[in-house]
Amino acid sequence: MLMSSGEKAAKLYYGPSTFRVLRPGQHVICAVTGEVIPLEDLRYWSAEHQEAYASAEVATRRLLGEA
Repeated sequence: MLMSSGEKAAKLYYGPSTFRVLRPGQHVICAVTGEVIPLEDLRYWSAEHQEAYASAEVATRRLLGEA
């Protein structure tokens, strides 16, 4: 997905079941793939590691230590 230069990444605090916006933005970056994840599509993250993931598969690989 292409983002315009005016669209900044959000800074989030990831909790166990929800996240809190610390700095507004339209997206976050997947910690494993570098993929842009629009906030409205963000479904997978780690509260322990404070990072976002693009998909369930990517999250599982990361949490199993494979990524």
